[in-house]
Amino acid sequence: MNALDFFTARLTFQTDVSDVRDALERGTDRFVLIDSRSDDSWAQGHIPGAVHLPTGEIAARGAAVVPAGSSVVTYCWGPGCNGATRAAAEFARLGYAVREMLGGIEYWTREGFPVATASGEVVRPADPLTAPAGIACAC
Repeated sequence: MNALDFFTARLTFQTDVSDVRDALERGTDRFVLIDSRSDDSWAQGHIPGAVHLPTGEIAARGAAVVPAGSSVVTYCWGPGCNGATRAAAEFARLGYAVREMLGGIEYWTREGFPVATASGEVVRPADPLTAPAGIACAC
């Protein structure tokens, strides 16, 4: 594999929190967003509109939860966790087109995007190291 193949594959099978947020807001990219964390983690807070399906349950319940032919985006805690990667592999085994959301719920929150909780949506201030005020990444 050469560098071009490698980086093209990454762009095919990975996405990031900003692109997921943009796609959800615009409705331009239809996919089922899967939170693959534990029940307790889900209850602590999750991305609005996400579907909760822990990684260990995907093989048994994935086809019942996600309609056949759907695209899937998985997320877990963050860059220090490979749970979204394992979840994406499980969906790939089931035959779904799947991408992993880099950064997970950690970077979703750090970017200042809303998090659904039992008491409603919460928006924390953006972390100036990940989303500096007035500066666009423009990547």
